[in-house]
Amino acid sequence: MKKIINDPKNVVNEMLDGLAYVHSDLVKRVEGFSIIQRTADKSGKVAIISGGGSGHEPAHFGFIGQGMLSGAICGPIFIPPKAEDIFKLIRFLDKGNGVFIIIKNFEADLKEFSKAIQMAKNENIKVAYIISHDDVSVDKNGFTPRHRGVAGTIFLHKLLGYLSQKGATIEEIEKSALSISANIATLGVATSSVLNPITKKNMFQLDDDQISYGIGIHGESGYKTENIHSSELLANELINKLHIHFKCKKGDRFALLINNLGATSKLEELVFTNDILQLLDLEGVKVKFVKTGHYMNCLNMGGLSVTLMPIKEDWWLEALEAPTLAPSW
Repeated sequence: MKKIINDPKNVVNEMLDGLAYVHSDLVKRVEGFSIIQRTADKSGKVAIISGGGSGHEPAHFGFIGQGMLSGAICGPIFIPPKAEDIFKLIRFLDKGNGVFIIIKNFEADLKEFSKAIQMAKNENIKVAYIISHDDVSVDKNGFTPRHRGVAGTIFLHKLLGYLSQKGATIEEIEKSALSISANIATLGVATSSVLNPITKKNMFQLDDDQISYGIGIHGESGYKTENIHSSELLANELINKLHIHFKCKKGDRFALLINNLGATSKLEELVFTNDILQLLDLEGVKVKFVKTGHYMNCLNMGGLSVTLMPIKEDWWLEALEAPTLAPSW
């Protein structure tokens, strides 16, 4: 597959330069580092940051802006940034009220972010964190939940960014983060594999007529592979699993995020979104907030994921609907 890039070794650096140019009114790049921070004044607020490997754009840089993230950092394709660089971001953004970190639940990410948090604590910087673990797929044996941090992480960006903007303390943000993260669930389906531009190899194999349920955002294998039939049947598989997870009842209020994993057309995305909404309506679930589009990609992988979050408190919906300058929300 063709890629519109230059030297693969420079792809992340050039991507960050392009981002900083395009959104120069909102964000700036920290010279010499894979760090983007917002230009607006953040004094008096808790800084909210996130990050991980590249290849998931617009996550996380597209969610930097008033009302969402204060800054973000990336590593190479599908590889988290080094602890030393994460620590630099923490130090850049600390204005005395602390830094709250949203970490996706992957072993390599946890290792680097944990080291950076300890480094910050050693310098008496107030830090707290939440581990996003919204993936409710299971392994191929069907027994072990994976709990990876995937597209539902974006809901954390929005709700916690809203709290920071309102002047919440780091302790208040941490308490809310624990409640919110426990109430986000995501499940996805892949229709085609992903080509890593560095290795120039597909990360898994699917025949032209096959799909894989429960695929990960780094191309990790799903829990079931079968032939594709229709959007409605795809939607039914995912909604049934999420329905069981939440034990949905008639009248329950939910926020819905349909995430395009990369290469799926807008036409397909909206057909699928319509099927999801019809199924939820049949179950009597009240969808109070809907987002559909590219939020956390897996490079050029074809597929979609569905994230549901019950509206447990009225302010959660208020936070989702609140304005933000983040360009990708």
